[in-house]
Amino acid sequence: MTRVQTRRAVAGLFVAVLSLILLSSAKAWAQSRGETTTLTSSGNPGRPVIIPLTVRVKGAEAPSELELRTVDLTVSEDGEPQTILSVRAMGTNSPINLILLMQDDVVSSVGLEIKSLAEFLRRLPRGSRVSVGYLRAGSIQVRQKFTADLEKAAKSLRIPIGVASVAPYNPYVEIIDALKRFDAQPAGRRAILVVSDGLDVSRGVESSSPTQSLDLQRAINEAQRRSVAIYSFYAPTALTTTDSNLIANGQSSLQRLSDETGGRAFFQGFGAPVSFDPFIKELNARLDKQIALTYLSTHLKKGFHRVKITSSTPGVEVSYPTGYLR
Repeated sequence: MTRVQTRRAVAGLFVAVLSLILLSSAKAWAQSRGETTTLTSSGNPGRPVIIPLTVRVKGAEAPSELELRTVDLTVSEDGEPQTILSVRAMGTNSPINLILLMQDDVVSSVGLEIKSLAEFLRRLPRGSRVSVGYLRAGSIQVRQKFTADLEKAAKSLRIPIGVASVAPYNPYVEIIDALKRFDAQPAGRRAILVVSDGLDVSRGVESSSPTQSLDLQRAINEAQRRSVAIYSFYAPTALTTTDSNLIANGQSSLQRLSDETGGRAFFQGFGAPVSFDPFIKELNARLDKQIALTYLSTHLKKGFHRVKITSSTPGVEVSYPTGYLR
């Protein structure tokens, strides 16, 4: 071997060793944060990310594993295409960790919906874990901690008090508190169903729009961090029964909360819904069509990562969190 060939061989060995050291460092950094890394097709370290999303195919029931293979999905993160690793149906038989939150000052007619909400809890998939709480002045009132006893959770529901004196100035602070309770629960499907007027008046009614509520944004961030889809049922309170501007602000805030966490907001005009039954029926349909999409993220830095999922399959609609924090 010539001197030039020897130098090239040594240089090649040095590059290979350096690459292994950098890869090991990246893995060690991720493992120290409780994460795993793998290699992308280009040889760079990546990290699997799981995004819960709802796939709705026009004219079809909940999609099966076989049907999901025919749905063409693409994922981008921070504007860059990512590689999909798997798409798995969860649907009807997959347990879910769910918190039901009721704002305690909603109008008295909502009390007639307790029976329907209790039946919704009873019919969740076997193995699901449920918690029930009420949003009120001060802090969240937990009526039932997480339990796998769905009957017990259903019986913990009570008629809301319905008076302004118990109203929370800001439902989103207590939603954030509820989100933290998922940290002690097993991994899997996670959701919150919140019945609220959606209005944050902690900084005055003039600052109650969805773009001005700092705690609304915090609630979205915490839900995205924990992969919790938030579904919301709008119900008026004494504050929102007569002021159309406040009603619009509350509904728009709930819409943003649900849209950016992969859930759905339900309204029936500006007033109290005649019945929650149509809402619950559609909510059940969406939970039945929920899937877990896993892709390989090439972004390992801390911070917010914006996600975009699209489908080129005709008649397919997808709902998903708009991003996540890490």
